[in-house]
Amino acid sequence: MKTINEAFTSKSNVTGSQKREEGIANHCVAATAIAERLSTGVAGLDDILCGGLPKNHLYLISGDPGTGKTTLALQFLREGLLHGEKGLYVTLSESKRELEEVAASHGWPIDDLPIFEMAEDLGGLNPDEQYSVFHPADVELAETIASVLERVEETQPQRIVFDSLSELRMLARDPLRYRRQILALKRHFAGRNATVILLDDRTADGNDLQLQSIAHGVIMLESLERDYGVKHRRLEIRKMRGARFREGYHDFNIHTGGVVVYPRLIAAEHKLPPNEKVLLSGLPELDEIWGGGIDSGTSTLLLGPAGCGKSTTCTRYAVAAADRGEKVAIFSFDETIMTSMKRAEGLNMDLRSHIENKIIFFQQIDPAEMSAGEFTAKVRDAVEQLGCSMVILDSLNGLVNAMPGEQYLLLQMHEMISYLNQMGVSTFFTMAQSGFVSAQMTSPIDVSYLADSVLLFRYFEAQGEVKKAISVVKKRSGPHELAIRELMFSGGSLRVGAALSQFEGILTGSPRSVGKSTELEIFGTSK
Repeated sequence: MKTINEAFTSKSNVTGSQKREEGIANHCVAATAIAERLSTGVAGLDDILCGGLPKNHLYLISGDPGTGKTTLALQFLREGLLHGEKGLYVTLSESKRELEEVAASHGWPIDDLPIFEMAEDLGGLNPDEQYSVFHPADVELAETIASVLERVEETQPQRIVFDSLSELRMLARDPLRYRRQILALKRHFAGRNATVILLDDRTADGNDLQLQSIAHGVIMLESLERDYGVKHRRLEIRKMRGARFREGYHDFNIHTGGVVVYPRLIAAEHKLPPNEKVLLSGLPELDEIWGGGIDSGTSTLLLGPAGCGKSTTCTRYAVAAADRGEKVAIFSFDETIMTSMKRAEGLNMDLRSHIENKIIFFQQIDPAEMSAGEFTAKVRDAVEQLGCSMVILDSLNGLVNAMPGEQYLLLQMHEMISYLNQMGVSTFFTMAQSGFVSAQMTSPIDVSYLADSVLLFRYFEAQGEVKKAISVVKKRSGPHELAIRELMFSGGSLRVGAALSQFEGILTGSPRSVGKSTELEIFGTSK
């Protein structure tokens, strides 16, 4: 049995060179021809940068401690080694042993990467090694820069990383001297066929805008705390002179294997020729309420209280698609894979074999452990890498809990649904409403306007029993049945009854008979 997560276990370890040709969006094609680009070693970051960093410039990667600067820098140097480019890691704060431990935690061999540990040249705790007459800015700064340049002359690297600038800032003593020193470094490497990355841990008071103005490009890394769950990490390309890039924030994470960046989804960049067809559920009565079926490449919202059959109905469509040989991706925020398979087996739906045969890919999503950007990336992978023509999101209530604010969820859902529609993917997403039997059902957010079709579920009471009803209340792509029908789980199968034309007020939970009294008895026995 293989989930979507297992299908992409190796994906987070793919280097930038392996994904560069696959991940660059159409809007970047023209930009890549302007200047030669260097892959950063991170596929998602290369996508955002339209191919990578413009070659032979000085860049700043800024972020608080623990945001992944060192890991990203090591990936940048390793990518160069894979292409036969020499690299040099100049560390002024961490020791060589610490860097080797970071690399080992990701499974990276860095024996062939020169690491220049400046801590050895700056003296130690011995009073004889410390200056008492001259200020460190007059002696140590000059010695530090001289040692670095000497090592550069020896190795002739094409990729250089300075980690970190906080030590140079303290040695320089005042902002003017510090700025002049960074400018001098920039001029020194300008004509040496070298791409330089400076790491800044933002320990200085406020934002160092002067440093950002010197750098050719600035990448900002942020780590946002959550009240519960993992941190929310995101990055932003603050500037990139003379180069096109994706603006805005992009989620990223640090996994075993390095930094993985999830570019912000822009639906307009993805479009396939339409392949119109009708999706059938394998249940004629269910297809009838849609006017013959659901049009492919559209989005369908299943709306109703908990336990009314939304997930089961989605499973019916998934199994029907798998029976036709179409691949389906199911992302579940609420149920485990075992619960879903057991329920399907009880209703004679063969979900298990399709999962085992890798026709249906099932993944349980923990919203406390995944950002919205990472989730969007998994949906894209299911479509673009696995070739799924149907995506089921069950439910949006779980996705709401993964988002920092309602407005962000609506924007993300709008882009995701537009993307899936333009890729010809049929989308089903469920939303649980609060309350069980009530005329005033409420949803955590209103996403009905995003869906092309809406299937409404309701509980109602009749003859001392709790029953379920379904009706189509929206279908943009064509006519649909206006009747309300009973939904039944009996005889080991999912069934849809005839139109409940002899009753009114069903959606309020308390129907009234407007026909013969015998109709209520027939209706009450679910025949």
